[in-house]
Amino acid sequence: TERDYARKVALLGRSSGDTPVSDIMTRAVRYVHSTQSTEECMALMTQNRLRHLPVLDDGRLVGLISIGDLVKHVMSQQQFVIAQMEQYITGGW
Repeated sequence: TERDYARKVALLGRSSGDTPVSDIMTRAVRYVHSTQSTEECMALMTQNRLRHLPVLDDGRLVGLISIGDLVKHVMSQQQFVIAQMEQYITGGW
């Protein structure tokens, strides 16, 4: 990740061309399954200070989810609820 690069190459004054990826990569990669909820993903990201999570199904990589993806989803849900409440309050049913 860019965080791995920044911490283990740039900040240590190492050269990108001379540094093997295996020296800087995250080895204990956290991941989620596509059946996990938005809340579970956000909790895992928050607890582990992650910005991205691989999504696995049957041991296969099927995608990558970012904190931005999750925030957009939560905001969309909140906007929907707000609109529904406004309609209810104003009698727009």
